[in-house]
Amino acid sequence: MAQFYVDGYAPGDPFVSPPHPAVAERPPSVPETTDVLVVGCGPAGLVLAAQLANFPDIDTVVVDRRDGPLEVGQADGVACRTVEMFEAFGLADRLIGEGYQVNEVSFWRPDPADPGRITRTGRIPDVEDGLSEMPHMIVNQARMLAYLRDHMARSPRRLEPYYGLHLSGIEIDTSRTAEYPVTVTLAHVAGGEETGASSTVRARYVVGCDGARSSTRAALGRELVGDPTDSSWGVMDVLAVTDFPDIRRKCAIRSAGEGSILIIPREGGYLVRLYIELDNVRDREMLHGRSVTPEKLTAVANRILHPYTLDVRDVGWWSVYTIGQRLCTRFDDVPDGPGRLPRVFIAGDACHTHSAKAGQGMNVSMADTWNLGWKLGAVLRGTARPELLHTYSAERQQVAQQLIDFDREFAASFSAASGSSGGDPDPEKFQRYFREQGRFTAGVAVRYPPSMIIAAEPAQHLARGFEVGTRFHSAPVVRLADAKPLHLGHVARADGAWRLYLFADRRHPGRTDTPMRRLCDHLASVASPLRRYTAEGAEPDSVIDVRAVFQQHHHDLEVTDLPVVLLPRKGRFALVDHEKAFCPDPNAEDVFDLRGVDRDAGCVVVVRPDQYVAHVLGLDDHAGLDAFFAGVLTEAG
Repeated sequence: MAQFYVDGYAPGDPFVSPPHPAVAERPPSVPETTDVLVVGCGPAGLVLAAQLANFPDIDTVVVDRRDGPLEVGQADGVACRTVEMFEAFGLADRLIGEGYQVNEVSFWRPDPADPGRITRTGRIPDVEDGLSEMPHMIVNQARMLAYLRDHMARSPRRLEPYYGLHLSGIEIDTSRTAEYPVTVTLAHVAGGEETGASSTVRARYVVGCDGARSSTRAALGRELVGDPTDSSWGVMDVLAVTDFPDIRRKCAIRSAGEGSILIIPREGGYLVRLYIELDNVRDREMLHGRSVTPEKLTAVANRILHPYTLDVRDVGWWSVYTIGQRLCTRFDDVPDGPGRLPRVFIAGDACHTHSAKAGQGMNVSMADTWNLGWKLGAVLRGTARPELLHTYSAERQQVAQQLIDFDREFAASFSAASGSSGGDPDPEKFQRYFREQGRFTAGVAVRYPPSMIIAAEPAQHLARGFEVGTRFHSAPVVRLADAKPLHLGHVARADGAWRLYLFADRRHPGRTDTPMRRLCDHLASVASPLRRYTAEGAEPDSVIDVRAVFQQHHHDLEVTDLPVVLLPRKGRFALVDHEKAFCPDPNAEDVFDLRGVDRDAGCVVVVRPDQYVAHVLGLDDHAGLDAFFAGVLTEAG
């Protein structure tokens, strides 16, 4: 949740940060040096830029070969996990307010009594109950990029992209002595064509988010490996008049012999996206002659939808794509095997490509740079060991492989449901598959393996609902100081801080002889990881942010019962932060029961800056907590 006025009241919009002094010194053209050069202004690039913009002491440059911002986006599905991520930037309300919320999925198949007609076979909830507090949304990709640019513009760095620049070369100094070891040549582009002019930027790190034809990937000598399929799909965003009754529901439709359609209603109440299966035999002339038009796609759609009709009045955007799954073996410039620290990274479509029907491309791409951004920030600010950067490729390449496997199975299942691949056209089987894969499509199935930032031996029995390696699953609570009901996970901002959620045992927090109190005393001591890793003069929660959840009703506790670590002093006036303590929400299921927290023992849940659970420990395991952070963070000078 947002906080402001800590250093004094100021008029105006409190969500616009005071500008960093470097803003006044920024040149009008791309600078010669930077901490991080981000190549590409797509979803992956702008999530990374938005995260880095939150760190005033980090200089970031963002470039894109386009002449300006994207106006019409291709991707539109926003998974629950992505909405959770946008909440950390303070953008979830805007996204939800503008978008279309997917609530149900309808399934249609040939009518057994008349196979030339389609009939509805069932409906299922789009997202299973309790999976996330956030919905599955549909929002134009260009609008999501606009949200992120607005966030960047409000940041201390007032970050804005430089357009008309295309990466044409990279040189990496591996001597470990250069202050800016990566030299990038940027060709100037106007109207899609190179002008012959160029600029040179020297950077500490470079991240290529420049799409499936990535120049960054090519410069590293990396390749996308995989095979295309012979399955082609047309996609259109249309305004149409139709008698099809489920036009405002997500639908999976198969016909007896004309193919399949996936219908995705769009934001605004009228716009609809159609994914239309094209057959290599039936539609051969159109595909091989490259003569696809919106009118021809509409004709195919009407054949599939029979007996219903679709009268397209306007086409906002359309394209044709062939399904293919390709993946890089590494997402950085480090040679295979033990080697030097990475300096150049690739993310999003630059390192993995797949079909669009599962709605995962944009979401997984943004998750790539959500994973990388806080790591780059921590290393550049000197709060974390540089070896942390090795975990990006290790974690995200595994996730991308899982996505490729899922996408291949999903595409095959869709074709089987239509009968076009000779598979089993059992409608109930396809509906069951849709339901079973809901966690993956919602973006909450990711589980990172043990590493320097994921504990190998957590005390998982103390909090079974906060599985180590998975995203922190939020739950309703009430803030003690002001009785505000909120979601516990929403206290985390995209600020690069680790979170310690202390779940108290049953005893009253005012007692001094409990494990909870002893842990809080330890965290307030000179030996505390908070003291060891937070620089002099920095806010006490800027590296490790401590929050506590007590079992008592909020009417049965007083702020004066809290230990000092839960009442940190902040800002130039040393004001008390009263927003660190919470209790169960009496109007919702108790968070301790909801997430399987041991009421007698309590526990500590350690959460990474990207909101993934890193460790679960007992309240009395001070040594284990200290040892975990010693393996990740660097002591403040």
